[in-house]
Amino acid sequence: MHRKKILFITHANVDVNPKLPVPDWGLSVKGKERHVLFNFNPEINNISAVYSSYEQKAIDGGKILSNHLSIELQKVESLKENDRSSTGFLYEEEFQTTANIFFAKPYKSVRGWERAIDAQNRIVSAIKTIISNDKSDGDIAIVAHGGVGTLLFCSLKGEKISRQYDQPSNGGGNFFTFYKENFEILHNWRDISLAFPA
Repeated sequence: MHRKKILFITHANVDVNPKLPVPDWGLSVKGKERHVLFNFNPEINNISAVYSSYEQKAIDGGKILSNHLSIELQKVESLKENDRSSTGFLYEEEFQTTANIFFAKPYKSVRGWERAIDAQNRIVSAIKTIISNDKSDGDIAIVAHGGVGTLLFCSLKGEKISRQYDQPSNGGGNFFTFYKENFEILHNWRDISLAFPA
């Protein structure tokens, strides 16, 4: 009997445009190519529903998968990335420094960012609501973001919020899988563009 699974997928590489709000960034050519490669991964074969956040990069990734599976993409606002609108675009070094503090001090707002604990509660609640309301009969794919993905991963493992559970540093485009009925993690982060062991 097939145990139903949830695939949590982070969007892959984006077109960085400092002139646009971060939620409006789309996938780069490389990012789109990596999501297309994921369509050949046998782990997607039993997916019956695909969800994404309302952020463009997640929509782009979600549509590549949902179109391949001939499934309508469903968008959920609460799957969005942690709110960083207070600072807007940050160059890489400054962003990484701020993100480190975000994870290290989850009960504090870092430079006006959404607190990590609040983002974690939001993403966990969003996942539970999707699972509860979904009427399809197979696995569920959720295309969202790395920050909230890490927070979800920590919650599922029963661990304190820590960046040690972050996705690999490959520009995004990773996924982990957990069982629908008991939230047990089946495997850790894997690159969407690489084949996985049977």
